[in-house]
Amino acid sequence: MGEILKVGIVQQSCVAEKQANRRKLRNSVLACVAKGAELIVLQELHDSLYFCQTENTAMFDLAEPFPGEATQFYSSLALECGAVIVTSLFEKRAAGLYHNTAVVFEKDGSIAGKYRKMHIPDDPAYYEKFYFTPGDIGFEPISTSVGRLGVMVCWDQWYPEAARIMAMKGAELLIYPTAIGWESSDADEEKERQLNAWMTVQRGHAVANGLPVIAVNRVGHEPDPSGQTRGITFWGNSFVAGPQGEILWRAESDKEVSSVIDIDRKRTENVRRWWPFLRDRRIESYSEIVKRYID
Repeated sequence: MGEILKVGIVQQSCVAEKQANRRKLRNSVLACVAKGAELIVLQELHDSLYFCQTENTAMFDLAEPFPGEATQFYSSLALECGAVIVTSLFEKRAAGLYHNTAVVFEKDGSIAGKYRKMHIPDDPAYYEKFYFTPGDIGFEPISTSVGRLGVMVCWDQWYPEAARIMAMKGAELLIYPTAIGWESSDADEEKERQLNAWMTVQRGHAVANGLPVIAVNRVGHEPDPSGQTRGITFWGNSFVAGPQGEILWRAESDKEVSSVIDIDRKRTENVRRWWPFLRDRRIESYSEIVKRYID
C-alpha cells in the first residue's frame, strides 16, 4: 500500500425506488474511481428513503437477507470498479430480527466484513429501535486491501468508547455512514449548534485516537409520511478529518457530491509519536467506565 490513500465520498439524496438509488450510486462510484479512488464510502441506508421517521411494519419489506440481492449488486459493483466499497444496508437476519448493517466489499467483489450498528436511537423522526436490533458483532476493524477499517454507523459516532475500542484493535481509519438532519421547525441557531456538535465530537475521536475520520451523510428533504412533523432536511456536510482533527475536506449542506480526498497514512504514525495518548492511558483507573452511571 502506498502512503497516500485516495478515498471517494458519495453524498446524495434518495428516492423511494431502490433501483433508482442504486443506479445513481453506481454512477457516483464510477465517477470516484475515474478520479483514482481506492476506497469509497456511502451514506447510511442509501438504498431507500430514511424510513425510520415513522413506525410502520410494512417498511420491514425493505430488508434483505445476506447474501441476497443487495450484497450481489454491491459485490458486482466493487468488482467492476476495482475499489473497496463501504455500504450501509437493511439486513433481514430472520423473521422479526433485523439490523442496520454496514457491509464492506473488497476489490474482487468478496465481502471483507460487516458491522451491525450498536447504538440504536429512538427520538422523534428517528424511531430506529422499532426496526433494528442492536449489533452483536462488537467493534471489530475490517481488514481490507486498503487497510483496517473501523466502520461504525451514525449514532455510534457520538460515543468515544466505540472509537477508542476500534483504535485499540488496530483500526487505521474511523468510518461513519450517516443519516442525520434538521427538523425544519428548529431555529437557525439550534441547527448550527447541532451541526457543530456533530462535527466536533467526531473530530475529537480523530484527535483522541490519532486517526483520520470519514463521515458521509445524505442530503435533501424527506417528508414525514405521517404528516406529524415537517420531515427531515438532511444536512450533508460529509467530511474527512485528519489525525489531529484537521478538516481535510467538507461537503456543502445541500449539494450532492462524489469527491476524492487524499489521506496521508504516514501522518497517523507521526501524530501518534507527537501525541502518545495510547501510551499515557491509565488503564488501571478506568474500571468504572463500564458502569451505567456512578451515583
